[in-house]
Amino acid sequence: MPRFVLLEHRWNGVHWDLMLESADGRALHTWAIDAPVVPGRDLPARRLADHRTAYLDYDGEVSGGRGVVRQVDHGEYEVMEWTADRVRVRLAGAQLVGLVELRAVSTGGAGGWTLRLRNFD
Repeated sequence: MPRFVLLEHRWNGVHWDLMLESADGRALHTWAIDAPVVPGRDLPARRLADHRTAYLDYDGEVSGGRGVVRQVDHGEYEVMEWTADRVRVRLAGAQLVGLVELRAVSTGGAGGWTLRLRNFD
């Protein structure tokens, strides 16, 4: 099964990066979430460029003076649905266990995403 990681990223404030390993295992599809990740709330998210898989097991300084990351959780995930504007995966981590839905939204003419955690144990 593909892996995921949730990182706390301190750089010009704090945000959380949800990273999902690609099907071929060569990259991490990444979304930045600007609010604490809690179940049952729609959280604004931004789709970022794919990241290196080294972040699956990394804590520490980010190159280029882009802050520090700390692993919050990691584990495996199962794809339930993956389209251009909707990603639904079931996480099996140490803390995050359940369904995550990412939806593309348009707010004020700008594209963005919404992340929602559901059905957590």
